Amino acid sequence: MPPIITLTTDFGLRDPFVGVMKGVILAICPEARLVDLTHEIAPQDILGAQLALESSASFFPVGTVHLAVVDPGVGSARRALGVQAGAHSFVGPDNGLLTFAFRAPGWTAVALTGEGYRLMPVSQTFHGRDVFAPAAAHLARGAPLHRFGPAVLDPVRLEIPTARLEDGALVGEVIAEDRFGNLITSLTTEALVRLAGSGTVGIEVGERRLGPPKASYAEGEPGMPAPIIGSQGRLEIFVREGSARAVLRARRGTPVRAKRA
Repeated sequence: MPPIITLTTDFGLRDPFVGVMKGVILAICPEARLVDLTHEIAPQDILGAQLALESSASFFPVGTVHLAVVDPGVGSARRALGVQAGAHSFVGPDNGLLTFAFRAPGWTAVALTGEGYRLMPVSQTFHGRDVFAPAAAHLARGAPLHRFGPAVLDPVRLEIPTARLEDGALVGEVIAEDRFGNLITSLTTEALVRLAGSGTVGIEVGERRLGPPKASYAEGEPGMPAPIIGSQGRLEIFVREGSARAVLRARRGTPVRAKRA
């Protein structure tokens, strides 16, 4: 099977940046199949990029290379990383974006310093083209990770917020939103199941009580916010035929609570 490389960036599609990266990859690895995971990460939103990758990477075949560029520190002393974690490889800046990969047992990481695996000279503003895209392409062609540069044992980590138990309630927060205005929270399915036991839970967002999770979007009342277990394995808040973000005026960090009903 031809190698697969996914691309995740905050570049958008107005400018030629994504297309240029693809050109670099195909010049090195013309047989690669390129999959645009998303290029609509909010500018400089490292956590949002990590969430997108975390929820998606496992659905790709063994050997997939995941290239992610959300890089506020481009041109600075921050390292560029190549990572092998489980059955996949990852390429991106050392700014916490790849934190989830370091939960895999036996992960290895290197700094992408080898001149043979980058475009020279390297610009100060477009490492996606000059450093990350070439590295991803060479990995897809089968170059062993250790050839790209020295081992990294202390990568930067940016942990995704989690939920905690307080006075019998599961307390978390909004951590992301999608284009429909649905709010993704730090309350996971597993944590909610443990809390509920053989009963049910009621959900609160800020000061608003929403009741127990719905079984489908169709169960929600139009214009009324309601909880649901989303496809990412996290509690989400939605508004049927509307935007939970707008109705609740919620954003990243807005508190969310689950209590046994």
